[in-house]
Amino acid sequence: MSTPTPETPPERPDDMPPNKQEGIANVPVDITQPHSKPVVDEAIAEEVPPTDVSLISGDNKPRHYKADNPSFFMQRGYQVLLVLGLIAAFFLVMVYQTLFGRIEQSKQMVTIEAGQTYYGLLAQWQSQIPLFSATIAKLYMKTQVDGPLHAGIYQLPENPTFAETLHVLGQGVKASMVKVQIIEGKTSKDLYQALRDNKGIKKEVLTADSTNASIAQALDLVGILPETVVNSNDPIVNHNLEGWFAPDTYYYGEGTSDKQVLTDLYKRQQQALTKAWGNRAPNLPYKTPYEALVMASIIEKETSVAEERPLVSAVFNNRLNKNMRMQTDPTIIYGMGIRYEGNIRRKDIDEKTAYNTYQIDGLPPTPIALPSATSIEATLHPADSGVLYFVATGNGGHKFTSSLNEHNQAVKEYLSVMREKKSQTPPS
Repeated sequence: MSTPTPETPPERPDDMPPNKQEGIANVPVDITQPHSKPVVDEAIAEEVPPTDVSLISGDNKPRHYKADNPSFFMQRGYQVLLVLGLIAAFFLVMVYQTLFGRIEQSKQMVTIEAGQTYYGLLAQWQSQIPLFSATIAKLYMKTQVDGPLHAGIYQLPENPTFAETLHVLGQGVKASMVKVQIIEGKTSKDLYQALRDNKGIKKEVLTADSTNASIAQALDLVGILPETVVNSNDPIVNHNLEGWFAPDTYYYGEGTSDKQVLTDLYKRQQQALTKAWGNRAPNLPYKTPYEALVMASIIEKETSVAEERPLVSAVFNNRLNKNMRMQTDPTIIYGMGIRYEGNIRRKDIDEKTAYNTYQIDGLPPTPIALPSATSIEATLHPADSGVLYFVATGNGGHKFTSSLNEHNQAVKEYLSVMREKKSQTPPS
């Protein structure tokens, strides 16, 4: 029969001696009861400050300050200063980006037309510069710009900032401007003469004895011409820079050299041709951008109606692909040079010159005029049409047809219209 276990275990020899500290009772703690508290002498408890339980238990509760506590105001002050600092930093970044953020743009000439304003410049920067502020830009313009934006040609640096652009454009106020107007379809010869006649343009290249070769060499543009043009014995063909200058209306500072003008116009035409060539339609009969420039000049001479140019382009594109001769009158005129007197005669059509497309296959050796960007685009994006012929209607524009019979009928209609107009014209 087992002996009952006593409620209190007997004292073992190796137990630690009782706590002999004076004034503190040696009270055993029941570890099986986690919520029981140790018994402490009340006299001692009164002298010991209360312990911050959060430091022991890890119960991190936020401290609460009264409104009249100095620590409360210091904490709030730091928060306000931090917010104000962030706002100021953001504003400074906006100012910097607006005035000194750079757009990705190569060094180039920019044409400012009459009537344009500084505010019209903001859109380009807003689309390319993060955090660009039109309000900050306008405030800056009010403090830095003395007068209106002057029409002219301005050289902008590579990757310009808004502040740099304003500085460049502001120089137009200090300069007298001269107008250089070159109409689409005019020739390089017309351009040369216009610059010679312009008293505000300094003559460096277009001297009294200048030739096609001397002009090409002075502008360092010989390399852009095919060898067949450079080495031709035909005085019209040899070193002819026809087509390479962009027609438009320009404004230059008085005293600008003809070399500068011609170089600028060449760069603009080269950019237009390069861009259009890079986006050209497939299966075109042109092997090089230069051949496309030749065709663009013919299209420019054939019609002044912009909407017709893709169809004119389609006619010549289709004819070249079918190995048909182009048979275009403007090439006859250009090949005649100074011999042309205003009319094309049968003997002129039958004369074989380097340019007469009634007598030669394919394209002439050089362009025959200064084509616009619109004609260049039309050359490289012809209309999707099977047309092979076109003739003037006599009332503006042309009639396009796909067969020779249709074309002959269109010619008869044109002649009938012209006879009727002639009969209604009173004698001079």
